[in-house]
Amino acid sequence: MHISRTDLNLFVVLDAIYSQGNITRASQTLHLSQPTLSHALARLRSMFDDPLFVRQGSAMVPTPFTRSIITQVRQGLHLFEMSLQPDQSFHPQQTERRFHLGLRDVFEATILPRLMQRIAQQAPGISITSVRVDRREIEAGLSSGNLDMVLEVPIPLAGNIHQQRVSRDRLIVLSRKNHPKMPKKKNVALDLNTYLQQSHVLVSSRKQGMGLEDFELNREGLRRQISLRCQHYFAACRVVSETDLLLTMPEQYAKMANAQFMNRIDPFPLATQQIDAHLYWHASADSDPANTWLREQLFELMQQVV
Repeated sequence: MHISRTDLNLFVVLDAIYSQGNITRASQTLHLSQPTLSHALARLRSMFDDPLFVRQGSAMVPTPFTRSIITQVRQGLHLFEMSLQPDQSFHPQQTERRFHLGLRDVFEATILPRLMQRIAQQAPGISITSVRVDRREIEAGLSSGNLDMVLEVPIPLAGNIHQQRVSRDRLIVLSRKNHPKMPKKKNVALDLNTYLQQSHVLVSSRKQGMGLEDFELNREGLRRQISLRCQHYFAACRVVSETDLLLTMPEQYAKMANAQFMNRIDPFPLATQQIDAHLYWHASADSDPANTWLREQLFELMQQVV
């Protein structure tokens, strides 16, 4: 199949149906009638000799073949669109665009308020959608274009995923005021034996598995007792304020999440490496002026957190 005999608009239709998962929404996005979109889909099916999408109720579910080509299709459309721009300069005040960011609650709370203030002042046409993403899905999300950027701890990813360290933090331990097992003197820190003798809260979106602090303990052949596993640090801070459970979490977010509870803060009683946060984006967006601008904002704001 030679590109000279291919209508490139068909790939725009393919991407829209894949993104929206619905013919009606895809037609609205492209400002085309549903019959026009259905005709384009029929041409695509004939061209690839594959159904491409299977209807389930009102949803259009992509076939394995569609899933296998969508990343390349989106990258090609993006590069083609960039090449057609007569002015490659970026004007924040004139740009209208939505970015999808992969953020955990830690980063949502620490970075989004100031990011949105900056966007309102410098680029009011830019909007942000923050989503929680499994680490195993980061590479696929960035490659497909479903995610523009992700803030996460260091993880191994393919070479087409670019990354930059944007901040460093450390672990601290929260306990309620007047906890019976904590040191009575304010200038005496929590020791390791006392830490291990207590019951703990672990914050994680996963049903099982260890937290970062548990990996650090395991290196020394140590384990702690997890009595509660919950999804959000704010909820965990409240639990700590009303129980004898301890919570281990990043220091910068603790300053915010713990503000109204005034739990005691101690250093994590084990020498550990600092917690790095990395910003990830796909290589195809590396030279995109709007993407570059937003990366710069995130980098500057993350530097201010520490």
